[in-house]
Amino acid sequence: MVREVCADQIKEVVRDLFLKANYEIGDDISRTVEQALKNEESPIGCQVLRDIANNNRIAAAERMAICQDTGMAFVFAQVGQDVHITGGHYEEAINEGVRSAYTLGYLRKSVVDDPLFDRKNTRDNTPAIIYTDIIPGDRIRITASAKGFGSENMSRIRMMTPAEGVAGVLDFILETVQLAGPNACPPVIVGVCVGGSMDKAALLAKKATIRGVGSCHPDPRYAGLEREALKRVNASGIGPGGLGGRTTALAVNIEYFPTHIASIPVAVNLCCHASRHAEAVI
Repeated sequence: MVREVCADQIKEVVRDLFLKANYEIGDDISRTVEQALKNEESPIGCQVLRDIANNNRIAAAERMAICQDTGMAFVFAQVGQDVHITGGHYEEAINEGVRSAYTLGYLRKSVVDDPLFDRKNTRDNTPAIIYTDIIPGDRIRITASAKGFGSENMSRIRMMTPAEGVAGVLDFILETVQLAGPNACPPVIVGVCVGGSMDKAALLAKKATIRGVGSCHPDPRYAGLEREALKRVNASGIGPGGLGGRTTALAVNIEYFPTHIASIPVAVNLCCHASRHAEAVI
């Protein structure tokens, strides 16, 4: 049986998700910041972490943006193959939802139409960047992510040779965080993908940034890699706000994908502590 979903419903869900994401930080991040505050040895680092926690509480209570950079809109959608969308175009419905959220919520609109020459603001934070997977079933799962570009600008990708192996991956993760320094607004969430291709690795590294903080990869080898990478990053001394300390990252989330015998693509996508995302099922 085919289930019909109206495009207006998609628009409304996307609107509500981006409003929520920009106002309310996830419980996983709040818990991790509070735990980091107990472990942080730097007085300045502790103050930065307290400021982050207070900022998040005020934003939720006052319905104000967590950060002035309210991000570029990313939408990750899983659309059941038994869904039929009626009453409008799927991607336009998503963009209408983004328009509505950023207008009604008085959220900063940061998208320019031409990236190189005109650079005129589109004035509604569209177009969104939309990734859609077709899956079994008759539901639509939508994850909205408002990704700031202070951290996005610090992200990197490298096409490694297989000989570089685990040591090369760990070195590249640490090097990327060190080069970012304070510019990525630490403490950061480090999303990593090993494998795939240049484009696939970049996509899965971004998805890894919205995986729950405190979760671990189901493969114990990659879970161990996550722990080791987090240990090395937090030993870098960059600390909260880049002002020194042991809390440079809240998490290192690693994903992997099969790849060609000649390469190990590695993408590292950095996300600041304001990892703003929300999810709903239609």
